[in-house]
Amino acid sequence: MHLPILVDRRSYDDAAALIEAFGDHAGVEAAMRADQSRERGNHIHFCHWRQIERMLVLLSVDQAMGTVH
Repeated sequence: MHLPILVDRRSYDDAAALIEAFGDHAGVEAAMRADQSRERGNHIHFCHWRQIERMLVLLSVDQAMGTVH
């Protein structure tokens, strides 16, 4: 799995808002938003929501991922 690229604070804030609103289904909501953006031809929002979806998966894991310093 590739680690998500977070370009700004907004990515984290969007993920936190989805978790607060949808709980365990936050990843499904992020995927739906990505799909809707793709259907509208908005590739920037599509990429944003796909990265949020990946970040939500990482946040749900109870162990360290990637390099630990």
